[in-house]
Amino acid sequence: MKKARLVVCLMITLFLVPITLFARDISPIVSTDWLEQNLSNPKLKIVDIRKLEEYKDGHIPGAMSVFYGIWAVKKNDLLNELPLNDEITDLVSSLGINNDSLVVVVGKTDNTGELVNITRVAWTLKYAGIENVAILDGAYNKWLNDKKAISQDVVKPAASNYKAKWNNKILTTRDYLMKMPKQSVIIDVRMPEFFFGVAKLDFVKKAGHIKGAKNLPAAWIYTKDGIFKNKEDLGEMASGVVGKNMSKEVIVYCDTGKFSTAWWYILSEVLGYKNVKSYDGSTEEWTRDPQAPVVKYSW
Repeated sequence: MKKARLVVCLMITLFLVPITLFARDISPIVSTDWLEQNLSNPKLKIVDIRKLEEYKDGHIPGAMSVFYGIWAVKKNDLLNELPLNDEITDLVSSLGINNDSLVVVVGKTDNTGELVNITRVAWTLKYAGIENVAILDGAYNKWLNDKKAISQDVVKPAASNYKAKWNNKILTTRDYLMKMPKQSVIIDVRMPEFFFGVAKLDFVKKAGHIKGAKNLPAAWIYTKDGIFKNKEDLGEMASGVVGKNMSKEVIVYCDTGKFSTAWWYILSEVLGYKNVKSYDGSTEEWTRDPQAPVVKYSW
C-alpha cells in the first residue's frame, strides 16, 4: 500500500514540474500600486519606451529609456519589423535582463498607436524568450495621475550575459499563412472600415482583408482612458470571435504587425490561448503578393 502511494506521489510530482518551471512570476498586467510596492525588487526591470526627451522630463524611478523605434525597424521595405536576432540579444543584454528578471514595459496612452507600441515591445521580449514580461496598466499616464513618485535620474544598467531562446512559435509568415490549416482562425485587428475595405493606409496596396479572416479590433481592448478592459469583457469578446477552443491555432494581423500584438498579448498572456501567432508582415506585405487573396465588402 505504501509503495502504491509513493508511485502516485511521484507521478503527480512529475506532472507538476513543467507547470512549475514555466509558471509566471509576475502578472501579465500590473497596476501602478503593484509597481510602486515592488520598485526595490532587484529582479525588477522597467523598460520605458517613450521618447528620450519625455523620459528625461520624468519617469518611474529605476526605469530605463529604450525608445520604441529600437524595438521595431524598417526591413525589406516593411515597417515595424523585428530587428535581427543578434540586435535583439544585444539590446536585451544591455538592459541587464536575465532569465529571472521581472520586466515591466511602460509607454503612453495618448492614442491606440501608443498603447500597441507597448504590446509590441512585450511581444518582442516574449519572442526573445523572456518569460516574465508585464505591461503597466494605464502606462505612464496613470502613474502620473495616481501621483506616484517620479525621477529624472538616467538609469544605465550593467549588461547581462543573457542568451536568447527564440520563441518562433509566436510569429508566422506569409508563406505559412498561404497554406495554413482550414481549422485555424485568422483575426484582423484593424478597425472595421479597413477590414471591410472602404479605407486603407497608403502603404497597403489593396483594400480589404485576408480571405477567411474575422474582425476583432485592437482598439476595443482598452477603455477611453487607455486602461485594459476587465478580463471578463475581453474573454467574451475573444470567445465570440476566436471561439472557446484554447488549443486552436489563431493568427492575428493588422497593417504592419504592431496592432496585432495587442490581441496576441491578451489572448496568449491574459486569457490563456495556447497557440497564437502574430503575422509580422501583415497586410503591408500580404497585399504586395498578387497570389495572396484579399476580400472586400464582406464580413
